[in-house]
Formats: sequence, structure tokens, C-alpha cells
Amino acid sequence: MSRFKGKPVGGLPERLPADETLLWQGAPEWKALARYAFRVRIVGGYFALLVVWRVAATLLGGHGLMFSLGTGVNGTFMGAVAVAMFCAFSWLIARSTTYSITNKRVVITYGMALPKSVNLPYSRIEAADLRVNEDGSGDIALRLPQKVRLSYLLLWPHVRAGKTGRAEPVLRGIADPQGAAAILTTAIGQTLAPAERAEIAEPALADAGTMRAQAA
Repeated sequence: MSRFKGKPVGGLPERLPADETLLWQGAPEWKALARYAFRVRIVGGYFALLVVWRVAATLLGGHGLMFSLGTGVNGTFMGAVAVAMFCAFSWLIARSTTYSITNKRVVITYGMALPKSVNLPYSRIEAADLRVNEDGSGDIALRLPQKVRLSYLLLWPHVRAGKTGRAEPVLRGIADPQGAAAILTTAIGQTLAPAERAEIAEPALADAGTMRAQAA
């Protein structure tokens, strides 16, 4: 992980070397970030339950309907503000993030105030996991060797905790995850020797099971 001065060059921390080619570039969908990273539906549901509980408690306390409904106004307002803030933050993150796949590496460029980048050569990627959400967006998580350590807090939300608890970089909330995964698979297959190639885990069904496919 590194910081760099100035604005990204075409979504990258610097111009690509002459022998490196950009194969794919994308960014998170802000709606996908809001829904799956910030869990705005859960947040909204939480505040909705609080409002219902407060109104019901006030009614059971012997107050009239209009007064009881009025007690839920504050909770409704607070819930709307919380959801709006998470949506706005998701939009800002999406606007300041670029995912790039080249013939040699994966690059995550992000940061609203201080631009940062994570360069992941294919030799450092042990496997990739593809997850497709019900809205069609999806995530590609990259598993790294145990000796490679990344900061979960500094990389969030472009990260997840893997099965072993280690931070795994994630291309999160992209619009065409299958297309990006296919490009990544081909690039890895053309770059590394067969014994070094990563695996892509693709969902066999929308919500159940996985099927491993060698990145050939």
C-alpha cells in the first residue's frame, strides 16, 4: 500500500510502463456500496423498528393515536439522516475509487482526501473469489500469501476478512463482475506458469454453493 502525490493518471498512481497494458478498469457502484458495505437496509430497518416500538409503547401507555404517532417523528428523522449519510459516503467512495486490471497486476486506487494505491502483481495473488449479488453487482476478493500483510482499516471498504482472518483486497460492487473476473482469469493464465495460476471461485447458483475453476 502506498500514498502518492497529485491526482491519479487515468485512475492509476502513475503512467504504465511501456510493456504493461491496461485490460480493464472500473469503479464501485455507489448503490452496491450502500447496500452491501454500509448495510443501509439494515440501518433503515433498525430505525423503523425503533419507531414502531416507541409508537406502540406510547399507545399502550394510554395516549391518543396522533400523539403516539408524533413520538415517532424523531426516530424517523434520525433514521433518514443516517441512511442519507451512508448513501452520500458511498457515492464519494465510488467517485474516488478506480479498479484496474493490467496484463501484470491488479491496482486499487482510492482515497477522497489522500489518494492511495495498492499494487497486486499476479505472482502475489494465490486465488480470487467471485461473488455476485442479487442486484447484478459483485465482488472479486483476492487472496494473498500469508506473508503479505495489509491494513484492514486503511483499505476498507475495499477489503474483507478472509477465512484465516487475514485482510483480502476486494474489487467491491462492480457492475459487471463476471466480465471483470473473466479478464482477470485470462490475464493470470497468460502471465503465470500453470503451477502458479490463481483459482477463481464462481457461484454455482445465485445463493448456494461454489464451483472452483482453474484460471486457464
